[in-house]
Amino acid sequence: MHDELIAQAQAWLTEDPDPETRTELARLIDAGDHAELAARFSGTLQFGTAGLRGELGAGPMRMNRSVVIRAAAGLAAYLKKQGSPAGEGEAGLVVIGYDARHKSHDFAQDTAAVMTGAGLRAAVLPRPLPTPVLAFATRHLGAVAGVEVTASHNPPRDNGYKVYLGDGSQIVPPADIDIAAEIAAVPSLSTVPRPTEGWDTLDDSVLDAYLARTDAVLSEGSPRTARTVYTAMHGVGKDVLLAAFARAGFPAPVLVAEQADPDPEFPTVAFPNPEEPGAMDLSFATARALSGKAAPDLIIANDPDADRCAVAVQVAADGADWRMLRGDEVGALLAAHLVRRGATGTFAESIVSSSLLGRIAEKAGLPHVETLTGFKWIARAEGLRFGYEEALGYCVDPEGVRDKDGITAALLITELASRLKEEGRTLLDLLDDLAVEHGLHATDQLSVRVEDLSLIAAAMRRLREQPPTELAGLPITRTDDLTRGTAELPPTDGLRYTLDGARVIVRPSGTEPKLKCYLEVVIPVGSHKDLPAARAKATALLESIKRDLSTAAGI
Repeated sequence: MHDELIAQAQAWLTEDPDPETRTELARLIDAGDHAELAARFSGTLQFGTAGLRGELGAGPMRMNRSVVIRAAAGLAAYLKKQGSPAGEGEAGLVVIGYDARHKSHDFAQDTAAVMTGAGLRAAVLPRPLPTPVLAFATRHLGAVAGVEVTASHNPPRDNGYKVYLGDGSQIVPPADIDIAAEIAAVPSLSTVPRPTEGWDTLDDSVLDAYLARTDAVLSEGSPRTARTVYTAMHGVGKDVLLAAFARAGFPAPVLVAEQADPDPEFPTVAFPNPEEPGAMDLSFATARALSGKAAPDLIIANDPDADRCAVAVQVAADGADWRMLRGDEVGALLAAHLVRRGATGTFAESIVSSSLLGRIAEKAGLPHVETLTGFKWIARAEGLRFGYEEALGYCVDPEGVRDKDGITAALLITELASRLKEEGRTLLDLLDDLAVEHGLHATDQLSVRVEDLSLIAAAMRRLREQPPTELAGLPITRTDDLTRGTAELPPTDGLRYTLDGARVIVRPSGTEPKLKCYLEVVIPVGSHKDLPAARAKATALLESIKRDLSTAAGI
């Protein structure tokens, strides 16, 4: 067994084009570190609807140049079989973007070389830029596909590979299965032509076009007075967001200096995700230090590839206390703002997001659609005008970017804050109005990060074999095993519980080693004076549901 493992590793070593991972792997072989070698050669990173994502390092179970070259070769083979929409003899264009993580630039260049060697045209964005710019460029340039090298908000040791097809939205089945089959069919790296030139490096014209498109997000003549504190979370969002805000005429955001510039080590945060505990602490400190006319109205945060947008608001008049809004709250605020502006079209959300969006759309007479989790599904809603998911993802301009976009979402929420400011009101006031109008929709999440993925499978199995009959004293009136699919949804690994006045969905994360449980309770509210009692009741119910669900799942 050990001899076979060493032989596997040595065969990989002979093909590895990267001196760093070659050195790393040679050291493991020389040390006879069979446990570590087994972890790296126990299979291959699986290409799915999230593309690839994993820890950097040598071997087929890690993200490295060998894995990326194989993935690019499989994607190229798939694209060639699809044919070029431009017609016979016209090679399709693949646009490639990348963030500022370790190895991102190398992976982008390798992808461009493979596409060029396969007879396709390749164009690489000029520098590390937000993922939404790549999603925009794919549509704007009429490409057959786009590739973004990013691990979004994962830990520093990770990287990833996200694929968009020609409509500018992420791949969905069966494209992922077909691409994975082409990747598996690559016999060795020696069979993959990789010229050293022949692809284009784009200039700033595509970024300029993206920024010009952001004009469509805002209403002509709308107030532009709200002041913001902004953090890029050590990612690539700063320059593009500042340019977009300047173009729109908003006051220049005050930067969280410690997190403003790209840094692949993400030194000030445990996880570079605004949702993680502590990630927003420096933003809050920056906001508290400002006073008087410079005092901010809201805090905006992007994740490292700037496709997500977090919003925080003051909860005390003296600016000493701030809180993050939940993704569901921001989704409802943006929806209400678009309705007031007279937006038409479909409002879409993932099944794990708040049912409040459906209430808002229904009252406005607009179509409403629920999809599986992820923007690869939300972006495909027919007639999409606005889409969101609770994990801080918002699509506010689907004709420009058919994916979540943290830059344009930041523009739209700042426009809303400006309008409310002119009325002497805040985002929290509008949330209160929505609760009185539609009922208090309170959401929470029970999220468990694991080292051993088998624990997630065990929890899902336990819930299926020993299903709970009630949570927090509320009887479960319906249980949907989503692996069977529904009339509206294709199959996915998840469980949905409907309770009297509550809803729970349990699913493994598609991008991180987490089991995620999404909770919502709906409390009727008679008037604004009833809100404190309704919120207290909702908080107690959510905590009780979390406790009971944790026990039922054994987590």
